[in-house]
Amino acid sequence: MLRQFAGLAAGMLLTVSVVAGAGAPSYRDRFVWVFGWNLSKDADVADVSRLIETAAGHGINGAIVSFGLDTLCKKTDDYFRRLEQIKQCCEKNSVELIPAVFSVGYGGGVLAHDRNLAEGMPVEGALFVVKGNEAHFQPEQTQVLANGGFEDFAGHKLRSFSFHDQPGTVSFVDTEVRHSGRASLRMENFTANPHGHGRVMQQVRVMPRRCYRMTLWVRTEDLRPAGAFRAIALAGKDRNLAPRTFNVPTTTDGWRKLTTVFNSGPYDTVRLYAGVWGGRGGRYWLDDWTVEEVGPLNVLRRPGTPVTVRSEDGTVTYAEGTDYAPLTDPSFNFYNVDRPWPALRLTAGSRIRDGQKMRVSWYHPMVINESQITVCMAEPALYEIYDHEAALLAKHLRPRRVMLNMDEVRMGGTCAACRGRDMAELLGKCVTRQAEIIRRHIPGAEIYVWSDMFDPNHNARGEYYLVEGDYTGSWKHVPRDLKIAVWGGAPREKSLKFFADQGFEILVACYYDAADLNEVKGWLEAARGMTCVRGFMYTPWQRKYELLPAFGDMILNARP
Repeated sequence: MLRQFAGLAAGMLLTVSVVAGAGAPSYRDRFVWVFGWNLSKDADVADVSRLIETAAGHGINGAIVSFGLDTLCKKTDDYFRRLEQIKQCCEKNSVELIPAVFSVGYGGGVLAHDRNLAEGMPVEGALFVVKGNEAHFQPEQTQVLANGGFEDFAGHKLRSFSFHDQPGTVSFVDTEVRHSGRASLRMENFTANPHGHGRVMQQVRVMPRRCYRMTLWVRTEDLRPAGAFRAIALAGKDRNLAPRTFNVPTTTDGWRKLTTVFNSGPYDTVRLYAGVWGGRGGRYWLDDWTVEEVGPLNVLRRPGTPVTVRSEDGTVTYAEGTDYAPLTDPSFNFYNVDRPWPALRLTAGSRIRDGQKMRVSWYHPMVINESQITVCMAEPALYEIYDHEAALLAKHLRPRRVMLNMDEVRMGGTCAACRGRDMAELLGKCVTRQAEIIRRHIPGAEIYVWSDMFDPNHNARGEYYLVEGDYTGSWKHVPRDLKIAVWGGAPREKSLKFFADQGFEILVACYYDAADLNEVKGWLEAARGMTCVRGFMYTPWQRKYELLPAFGDMILNARP
């Protein structure tokens, strides 16, 4: 897609537009978010260089980049050669290179160092039974979801389900198209529902603090909108315990198996949903929906995620290494939970006897949306990694400014390291330590951070995804010299005012892949007269840079 920038550079005036009164000061920060390249190939350098040249020709003076810059210790010589080429391109074009590092919500950089730093959900007191020199997990619920094969029905009405939308109009029992058995559930005619819904729901009993695997088979035909199908588990006041998206294609090639896990948390009742919200056309089929309690998949092993093994009555705690070998999952894979789990192996001198029942507790990670994995902010090893990487960042780039990728921290407060902590304070202290680490290696660095986790009008609140705790007040625990990158599609006037009232300087991170710059104009109007607004950043998430030249001209010519 970025080949077009060569044409832009040749076909457009690269001199900056001038307006009447050009001597008046413009916004200091005129940035572009450079998203989607990891410098794994030389073509990345060519693409990014064209982008930088185009940006510079339209008044952009800063490029915020990630490029995997928080895993520098794992990079190759070719990577550093490409990074140096990008650095030289920025210097030539008077565009400041600003690294974005240290994500907690999207913890891939940290997990590349140690996957066990993922935030863990607790499984407490799961039943194991000893057979020979191994103890095997034994589920205590023989059935969780009833009639998941949709075999028990009367007309188009299914038994055992709390509801399915408009039987005979939106939902149909289909005995012709099915994955197995004699029937499946078909959903279509979504516009016949006032909300476009085509869903099925069953309320089930679960055991608190256990891990469950949900599997279902889906088939789609011209389903719209794309990726509309969802399978979720709601508890309490609509808390989604299974916030995983599957991006099922509009039309599948036959049946597709979907598998995810959820942790029941403190709840003993869960509402299991599958279907479409806001459907606009097409149809889908659902069959062979199962939910089962599962054993130790993806066991996390770090100080904050201990494994405990006790006798069934809880009176004896057994010792790792003495009574049993360390419980680990040799097939550990965040994204593959459709597989067996390991047994607990006993040692030669174990006090545990054949036939004995035990209660075992451990922690497991969760994947949110497509691929998001959060890391634990309370584990000391996290900050050792940050310190090591900050030293390398200083060595290779020596930036004047750094962006902290501290957005959308959707898990926390669940492992032994952070359970019971004030989550707002923990988040604030995490960012404070990140800033301290950066400035230890890069004295005087200006530090920016995304706004959402410090904005009570956005994500600084309670009941946030899988967080046990409340982020309200997080803004009280961070340095006031942080520059806040306020983001979103439509203008967030309340957010701008909130951070202005708190005494922060603001970078407006706007655009977000829109078809035009109308919302950017709205942000400019909302920020007018606010002396704390330093500038604006063109912020796409889909490599949509066609409007960057017009954006740059607009911001350069705007007056605070």
